Amino acid sequence: MEQEGRVDHLHNIIKKLLVKLEKSLTIVTRVTSLFKSPFLRVTKELLQKASSRLVMLISHKTKAGKYPMSSYEIPQEAGQQEAGNSPDILVVGGGPAGSTISALLAEHGYDVVLLEKSHHPRFHIGESLLPLNLPLFERLGVEKQVASIGILKYGAEFVSPDHDNSSHFDFGRALDKSFPHAYEVRRSELDEILFKNAIAKGARTHEGCRVTGTEFPGGARAVVTSQNEDGQITQWHPRFVVDASGRDTLLANQFGIKQRNKKHASAAIYGHFEGAERRIGKEEGNITLFWFEHGWFWYIPLADGSVSVGAVCWPYYMKSRKVDKEQFFFDTIALCPPLAERLQAAKLASPVTATGNFSYASSRSSGSNYLMLGDAFAFIDPVFSSGVLLAMNSAFAGAEAIDVCLRNPAEASRALKKFDRTSRHGLRTFSWIIYRMTTPVMRNLFMQPSNKFRLQETLLSVLAGDLFGNTPVQSRLMLFKIIYYLQSIFMFKESYRAWLRRKRTIKEVVGEMTAP
Repeated sequence: MEQEGRVDHLHNIIKKLLVKLEKSLTIVTRVTSLFKSPFLRVTKELLQKASSRLVMLISHKTKAGKYPMSSYEIPQEAGQQEAGNSPDILVVGGGPAGSTISALLAEHGYDVVLLEKSHHPRFHIGESLLPLNLPLFERLGVEKQVASIGILKYGAEFVSPDHDNSSHFDFGRALDKSFPHAYEVRRSELDEILFKNAIAKGARTHEGCRVTGTEFPGGARAVVTSQNEDGQITQWHPRFVVDASGRDTLLANQFGIKQRNKKHASAAIYGHFEGAERRIGKEEGNITLFWFEHGWFWYIPLADGSVSVGAVCWPYYMKSRKVDKEQFFFDTIALCPPLAERLQAAKLASPVTATGNFSYASSRSSGSNYLMLGDAFAFIDPVFSSGVLLAMNSAFAGAEAIDVCLRNPAEASRALKKFDRTSRHGLRTFSWIIYRMTTPVMRNLFMQPSNKFRLQETLLSVLAGDLFGNTPVQSRLMLFKIIYYLQSIFMFKESYRAWLRRKRTIKEVVGEMTAP
């Protein structure tokens, strides 16, 4: 009884401290919005962290019945428990984008709730990373964990049925030589690392929790409804909503702003193999791209000895399937003899999965109190393994924008416009090459690369994902485009046939999507 009395007394003291802290925080927040002072901003962040700590102390006790007085005594599930339904930010989706922005904002002292419909670890395609992912991992503090699950990827190999030799691109020869490698990883492992990092930074996470509705009343907090696996329904009232739901495109679907890409159409079928042929030495972890009649294949070696193989095809080819998915996959592999040779002694080690039209985009990326990250905003094609990089980069840009929106509402419009420009910049740069990737001219440029005018270095910089820093990629990429168009004139007949085929295919896909 005496012990319980002391605990209750401590409980009351903490409550009084929390009230005083919240009053101080309100005053500092108002002053900070008027005066841009680093001291006031730091003071506000410290008060927010102290307030969050006191809320946790009030809400949670250890099994021994006492308040946890150090981080080592806090139960592992403490960060997961309910601590109020009115967070600063609610994030939908626990993939690379959602986990990254949750970690960044929680680290800045915001109360962040992260909802994930599945449970980690869970399967996801997209195992190949780019060199410019590594600085982002370092800024999150997870670079060593990522390195421990991956195999080094120093570059990419391209194989064409129209050329006798394969072509190799080494990231270390890009314009900026600082990022000579990336990793190939199991996405289930990578995504779990990033998700746990968000928890470690202070985000409140809920797995097995699906968002069923969102509302954005004018001038008020958003209303987000979620349902867990037990059927329990919860209403959240965040100041800001982040859609990182990936291909579910939660907000784009709700607002009716998701549009099929009228310039590109593709579908994919993929699986994992064991016992496949692998390169040796430095090239063991390099991704290989194989062109074939109906599109291209990826071939990604993983650290556990398995290989991820997938075909990205024109939709008309996928519609021609008259057998089960597994047989269709093997029939498709047989159309690419160099790939079939590498898989000659391999065994399929996973179910074969097929996806519909990849390419889509949303007409806007944000609103006054929401924004969309990564695949929740747009996706083009997996050809350059850009998905994780674009998702994480948009999360860094999004975290910066949200911080401005909540801290200094007068600058919100400017911050969201900057976020939109960043999101579209990467997509625009990659998409120009992706739209032309199956043309004879682009195939020649990849298979017979020349570093005249440093063009090969420029192309390598794009392949490395070096699009958001100070490397002079865009000006040199313009010269690459001019050379592409000039060669298209010299190969007019082949280029015209490729353009006509692509146009007809996309027209058929768009027509089907708009048919009543």
